[in-house]
Amino acid sequence: MRVLIGLVAAAALLSAAPSQAQELVPTDTHDMQVVADGVWFAVGNGALYTMSNALVIERDEDVVIVDSHVTPAAGAALLDSIEVVTDKPVTTVINSHFHYDHAYGTQAFGDDIEVIGHEYTRARLANDPLNDPTYLRSLGRFDNTVADLEARLAAADDASERANLETELSFWRAHVRAQQETDPVAPSVAVSERMTLYRGGREIQLIWLGRAHTGGDLAVYLPAEKIVFTGDMMLGRPSYMGDGYVGEWSATLGRLKQLDIELVLPGHGDGFTDLRVIDYVQAYYNDLHAEALRLKNQGFSAQEAAARVDLRHHQDSLGISELGADLLAVQRIYELADGVAE
Repeated sequence: MRVLIGLVAAAALLSAAPSQAQELVPTDTHDMQVVADGVWFAVGNGALYTMSNALVIERDEDVVIVDSHVTPAAGAALLDSIEVVTDKPVTTVINSHFHYDHAYGTQAFGDDIEVIGHEYTRARLANDPLNDPTYLRSLGRFDNTVADLEARLAAADDASERANLETELSFWRAHVRAQQETDPVAPSVAVSERMTLYRGGREIQLIWLGRAHTGGDLAVYLPAEKIVFTGDMMLGRPSYMGDGYVGEWSATLGRLKQLDIELVLPGHGDGFTDLRVIDYVQAYYNDLHAEALRLKNQGFSAQEAAARVDLRHHQDSLGISELGADLLAVQRIYELADGVAE
């Protein structure tokens, strides 16, 4: 946990939110950051749990969005926020990848929506997604959050503390209820390596650059605006690696850097213009992969290796200040090395 806190702190130093230089349109649930003419970076404002960012792209007659948040309730809130900035209908949802926090709000947009994703994403969302291990871990985590808040509320005596806990508990109970309404929608159009949407005065490129956060991450690139939405392939810090390909990730990000980009909009956190951040994250993945395999070859278990991995030389760039790495990341590296994961 302390390692993750360090990463978040470093990301705050490295990133520059578009809202610092661009117009911001607030809605009931989102901060709609204007990053180009007719393009908004949709970031939840905390009124309900959205968990991830989305990109809203206006065309002459309609709207394309990238990612739909974590639940149907969050997806519906995104639709309401889109209606604040444009009266054009949403016709298309692009999945940056298959993870629940980016794709499980799509059903809120109705049956007529066109959903586009990588063929790997389609396979994962069409094949029992509600039993996906990463999603199931999230259910347990949110249930535990509610249980912990209930216990703290029962033990609290101070009126102000109780009021704060009740507010927080109501927030998380609402999210747990929203999860129960989820019926994931698989893409109706699958991309193998590249697709370009030419319509309504806008060019939108969907590019698979290689395996990274998942097997099917799409970069959504607006060449005229020099903007790329990266989902969780590239944050302002290392991403969750439990479904990732850490040994291939750096090369994938190398191909991302070949695009003519001035602004990176990630699936979590602030957008950034300092492309050195990509270099820092590439170096982290390379070192984590090499160190985990070194410890594996010495006979250490994944749990032992996760405790021993030393990446503190990334402190200045990414805020890594303590020994160790995420256990799920190291387990994934071990499983891929042993051929027991795909």
